[in-house]
Amino acid sequence: MNPAGPARGAAEIIASLTREVADFPSPGIAFKDLTPVFADAAGLAAVTDALARVAAGAELVAGIDARGFLLAGAVADRLGVGALAVRKGGKLPPPVLSEAYQLEYAHAVLEIPANGIELAGRRVVIVDDVLATGGTLAATQRLLRRAGADVVAAAVVLELAGMGGRAAVAPLRLDSLHLV
Repeated sequence: MNPAGPARGAAEIIASLTREVADFPSPGIAFKDLTPVFADAAGLAAVTDALARVAAGAELVAGIDARGFLLAGAVADRLGVGALAVRKGGKLPPPVLSEAYQLEYAHAVLEIPANGIELAGRRVVIVDDVLATGGTLAATQRLLRRAGADVVAAAVVLELAGMGGRAAVAPLRLDSLHLV
């Protein structure tokens, strides 16, 4: 999605503050560093507001390890709902629900607590910083649905167009604040 209206301001801020780092994490990669966006008060506020508009109506905001935690907490606070941290494998005490998935270069696991958080039937929106191939977002969607959540949408700050991420989560509604 190309943002319009108030989200357009967020897209412009994201574009102006994103730092591009050549050859990171490996040669040939142009890494998009959103750290300056989140460290800027106006940038964080614009991103939070735009993501909160996407997540309106959610009962819970799920953020993917690790920058998604920042976003989920801010958005959940803005909406007056709770936040759920979707963690990398091995970071939570048992029992956990796990979802294994394939990265471009390795296997990974995401986890959520199996006890203490009732997800069945709750309307959940997933937020994250960057969408590339979509593997992590798709795994998060599967994990939450397996826990009984009604995953109604996902939103990302930056989408790398051409990497296939959108197709990996289709037909889930996906909003991106800035597309490159």
